[in-house]
Amino acid sequence: MNKPKITIHYCVLCQWLLRSGWLAQELLSTFGQDLGEVALAPASKGVFEVYYNDQLIWCRIKDGGFPEAKELKRRVRDLLCPDRDLGHIDKHTK
Repeated sequence: MNKPKITIHYCVLCQWLLRSGWLAQELLSTFGQDLGEVALAPASKGVFEVYYNDQLIWCRIKDGGFPEAKELKRRVRDLLCPDRDLGHIDKHTK
């Protein structure tokens, strides 16, 4: 079974590399061995998008800003393993 790939496209001119790297670290810390890779892809023109394989799961323009780590983790979890409990992240939203 192929493991999913997360790709974070970020605007280089806007200097969003650190934000992208932090979110990548958060995803790897939570999902570790369940992901095939988390990639950072330089972009331009204010782009900040997160893809699960080829599916767009976050867009800065459409979703109104940047994701909080817990929201991005929820979106990845919902595609990767919907029954998985995210611990304290899920407890504060139920």
